[in-house]
Amino acid sequence: MTTNAPDVHVAADPFMQEELELPGLSALTEQWLSAVGEDPQREGLLKTPHRVAKAWNFLTDGYRMTLDEAAGNAVFEAEGSEMVIVKDIEFYSMCEHHMLPFYGRAHVAYIPDGKILGLSKFARIVDLYARRLQVQERITTQLADAVQELLAPKGVAVLMEGTHLCMAMRGVQKQNSSTTTSAMRGVFRDDPRTRAEFMSAVQNTLRSR
Repeated sequence: MTTNAPDVHVAADPFMQEELELPGLSALTEQWLSAVGEDPQREGLLKTPHRVAKAWNFLTDGYRMTLDEAAGNAVFEAEGSEMVIVKDIEFYSMCEHHMLPFYGRAHVAYIPDGKILGLSKFARIVDLYARRLQVQERITTQLADAVQELLAPKGVAVLMEGTHLCMAMRGVQKQNSSTTTSAMRGVFRDDPRTRAEFMSAVQNTLRSR
């Protein structure tokens, strides 16, 4: 079973929060603006510290959410052991080294062993770990471990491809580079045929955008 861009139902979404400011960040942003040579009192920047404090509250709300909250009541008993793949889950995160964005798509697969997870919850779990200061390698591992913890399946596979602005905007300034990371658990790690089936299913999405 393969699905693209899981349908996300926004009602009662634990990630849809009121637009609140992250405490203390507005004042720090004002200092930051002054440090880079700007005038925080000029018209275009008067509300910027408050906007930044609200934006970072959203961008880091993964710190204030648990895996159980992200999964909700969407773990179900089910028969069958065919591979389930949720492809092309968009993610946006912030690099912990330079606090610049990186973004891309995640592909998650598992082979059930008595339990399945509602498809939209995979997007929630991606956001749970992406909305933090992160590195792509860690998110990939966290996603695999989260699915393993929730479902105890026969195997889990995660493949992520990301574009990192810390490489594109600064440093080596390579705008067309991308980073691919993967994590395999259970039969995906132990059985080359199962791993190959997953890779074949997602391969046409990589580097094709």
